[in-house]
Amino acid sequence: MIDTVYEEPVLPEVKINIIKPNNPVEVPLVETRIGTSEASPNFVRHMTFDVSGTPLQDNIIAGQSFGIVPPGFQENGRPHKLRLYSTSSPSKGEKGEGKLVSTIVKRVIDEHWETHKLFLGVCSNYLCDLQAGDIVKMTGPSGKRFLLPNNPADYNYVFFATGTGIAPFRGMSLDLLGQGASSEIALVFGSPYRTDFLYHDLFESLSRKASNFHYLRSVSREARRTDGTKSYVQHQIEDSEWLRSILQRENTLIYICGLKGMETGIYQRLLKFNIPGYVTVSESIMGKDPATLTREELKRDLKPTDRVFLEVY
Repeated sequence: MIDTVYEEPVLPEVKINIIKPNNPVEVPLVETRIGTSEASPNFVRHMTFDVSGTPLQDNIIAGQSFGIVPPGFQENGRPHKLRLYSTSSPSKGEKGEGKLVSTIVKRVIDEHWETHKLFLGVCSNYLCDLQAGDIVKMTGPSGKRFLLPNNPADYNYVFFATGTGIAPFRGMSLDLLGQGASSEIALVFGSPYRTDFLYHDLFESLSRKASNFHYLRSVSREARRTDGTKSYVQHQIEDSEWLRSILQRENTLIYICGLKGMETGIYQRLLKFNIPGYVTVSESIMGKDPATLTREELKRDLKPTDRVFLEVY
């Protein structure tokens, strides 16, 4: 287990916004496949695009996003705005040549609260309707903070993900293990149902092959915890002494990706177990029971350090 003197992580210099929304490139979809098990109530697809021959080739790395511009117009007559999708491919692409970039897309199917009418996400359903060979308009890359550091082997990693927030951690994990990193990598993935463990077979395989890769899962709508509460990613900090020991190390970094608000429970557990180095708090909440702190208090009086990387939506 890596245990070096902690230094502030230095991030790589990356290119962003090479392709802008007003002039997207056209790239083909080369693969689309279901990312959940057959019994899942949701529709989630792993999708791969070929960016070869465009300025995006070799310029989208793990942790970054690319934009998709859906066709058609909004109700106001303006063209639809682009949507950003986190890349799930490693930094050198799916086949190591920087040409194939992937993401994972969940169809947004919901109901308007007031009108009870069906709401369909514009871009997610557009993408999931596509067939291999279809052409999309792409922009990017976006993001220069949610990245692995320049010297990745010097750190341990705890990745917290919910839903399609798993995307960047697929690429990051493959990057780290592909580079032969011996540091500890803990992937903590939360999902309502076990049918929605995205990339489950891959992560199970990685955990068998690499002794330093640990795949921890939380299911919120099936089995309850012993105290009757639902199981979320933050509860792994409570339930796993091993995970707490990794978090106590001065060279461990935390990455959080998924639904906005998930970071609240993680911060509360870090405070509850007096795990230093990840957050600083103001005097107004110092000494309070972390479980009683509201999201508003945490937003106002708590600040993550440079050892925490956050990408929520």
